[in-house]
Amino acid sequence: MRFTFTEKKVQASDELRDYAEKKIGKLDRFFKIESEAFVTFEIERGRHKSEVTLNNNGIFYRVAETTSDMYATIDSAVAAIESQIRKNKSRLSKRLREGALERDAKPAISYTAVDENEQDFKIIRTKRFPIKPMTPEEAILQMNLLDHEFFVFKNQDNRGAFTVVYKRNNGGYGLIESND
Repeated sequence: MRFTFTEKKVQASDELRDYAEKKIGKLDRFFKIESEAFVTFEIERGRHKSEVTLNNNGIFYRVAETTSDMYATIDSAVAAIESQIRKNKSRLSKRLREGALERDAKPAISYTAVDENEQDFKIIRTKRFPIKPMTPEEAILQMNLLDHEFFVFKNQDNRGAFTVVYKRNNGGYGLIESND
C-alpha cells in the first residue's frame, strides 16, 4: 500500500506515521491489487482529527474520525473503514456485475486558479476525471462510500447516457439523465 500523509495545524511524528502505516496497511489484505492511502492529520479546537481515504482500483473508501488522542483516532478510522469494506464488498459481489472491484481507472484531478477580482461567480476548484461506465447501483454505492451528495457516471443500463445520481432530501435517490 502506498501512503500519502497531509498535516493541517499539526506536525506528525515519525512514530505516529509508522503507527498509521502499520494499522492502515493491515487493510491491504482485502484487496487484490495495491491500494493508495491518503491520511490527513489535523488538530481542531483541541480535538485530534484524522481522515483516511483508500483508493483501490477506482473504488474509494473514506472515513473521518475525531477523538482526544491521535492514536485512538487512527484506530477508530481503521475500524470504520474495515467495516465499510466488509459491508460493501459483499454488497458488490451480490448485487453488481462481475469484476466491479477490478476496474482499473485513475481519476486525473487538476486545479484551476481563479482571479480574486471576479465578483459574481467564484469557481474555487475544478476537478477533471474520467466518467466511468457503471450501473446506477454502483454509482450509489460509490457516492455513499465517498459521503457525497451526488455522483456523475455513464449509465450502462441506458446506452452510456451521462447520468447524475443524487440523495433526495426526503430519502431515497434520484437520477438525472441526458436526452442524447
